[in-house]
Amino acid sequence: MENILFDSYKSKNLNLKNRIVMAPMTRSRSDNPENKATELTAKYYQQRATAGLIITEGTFISPEAVGVVNVPGIYNTAQIEGWKITTEAVHQEGGKIFAQLWHTGAYSHPDLHDGKKPLAPSNVNPEQQIFTEKGFQNSEEPQPMTIEDIKRTVNDFKLATLNAFEAGFDGVELHGANGYLLQQFFSKNSNLRTDEYGGSIESRARILFEILDAIKEVADTNKVAVRLNPSLNGIMGILVDDETIELYNYIVRRLNDYDLAYLHLIEPFTDVSDNSNAIQEVAKHFRSIYNGTIIINRGFNKQTATKVLQDGDADLVSFGVPFIANPDLVERFKTNASLNQPNQATFYTPGEKGYTDYPTLNH
Repeated sequence: MENILFDSYKSKNLNLKNRIVMAPMTRSRSDNPENKATELTAKYYQQRATAGLIITEGTFISPEAVGVVNVPGIYNTAQIEGWKITTEAVHQEGGKIFAQLWHTGAYSHPDLHDGKKPLAPSNVNPEQQIFTEKGFQNSEEPQPMTIEDIKRTVNDFKLATLNAFEAGFDGVELHGANGYLLQQFFSKNSNLRTDEYGGSIESRARILFEILDAIKEVADTNKVAVRLNPSLNGIMGILVDDETIELYNYIVRRLNDYDLAYLHLIEPFTDVSDNSNAIQEVAKHFRSIYNGTIIINRGFNKQTATKVLQDGDADLVSFGVPFIANPDLVERFKTNASLNQPNQATFYTPGEKGYTDYPTLNH
C-alpha cells in the first residue's frame, strides 16, 4: 500500500499506468487569432505525460462560452487541428489525455463578447475579476439565458465532445465546478429562474443531464467524466445553501446511471467546518453514493494523496500547481526528490517562460 500512488489503475472504463492525475489548469498560452492549442501546448503536455491521466485546461465549447483571454477552444476546425498536435504528442509518450469542456457563464466580460453581456442562468453578477485583453476587469451583470440559449449550449457541449474525439482525446470532462456555467445553474444564489431550469433541485440540475443525454447520442459515456465542487462557498460567486448537500447527492446518484469514465471531485476551497450546509469531507461523503471511479483534488501532496487512496476514499488523485513546476512530478514523488517551486508571475503569461522551461531531474 506504500506505493499505491504508483500502482496501475484499471476499471471497466479506464486503464492507467499510475494513480497520479494532472488536474486541469488554465495557462492562457493560446494567444493566437484562432485561440488554438499550438506546438508549445503540445510540448507542455508531452513533458507531463508520465501522469496516469492528463486533464487539459478548460477548453471553450463555443465563442459564447469564453470567459478568459488566450484560452484554447474546441469549436472549429483550426482548434481541432491544434489539439491533434497535443494528443499525438501525449500518446507518443504512452500517456492518456482528456479534454475539459468549459463554459464560464456569468464569469466573463462584455469585452470578450464584442460588447454583449455574457450568457448565464440569471442576471446575477458573480463579482469577480475577469482576465481580458485589457487585464483584469470587474465582472458585470450577465444576460439571462433563454430556453433557446440553453438548448444551443447543450448542443455545443455535444459538438465539442465530437470535436474532442476527432482531435484524438481519450475522453472528455464536463466542467461542472468552480462557479462556472453548470454550477451557476446548480446554485440557488446564482439561479433565480422560475422555468424548468430553476427552482427545484431536479430543475437546477437539469442542464447537466440534458448535456449527458445529448452526448450519449453520439459517444459512449464511458469516455465522459464530470467535475464537481460541492462545497464551494463564498468565492467565485457561489454560496452553499440549505439544499446544497441534497442537490449534490441527487446529482451524484443520477450519475451512477451513466457509466462515466470517472467523477472528479474537489475538497472545500475554504474552511467550511462550521457550516452545516457544506460537506466537510467530499471524497469520503460521495464514496458511499457513487459506484464508479473517483478522482479527488485540492492541495494534495505525496503523503496526503497516498493516505486518501489507502483509506479507500478515492481511486485517483489529481495534482494542479505541483505539475506546473514539475513536469516529472511522478518521478520526483517516486524518488522523494525535492520539488521545483512554481513562478506565479508566469501562470497566465504567453510564451515558454514558466510553461515548458522548468527543469527535470535529468536536465
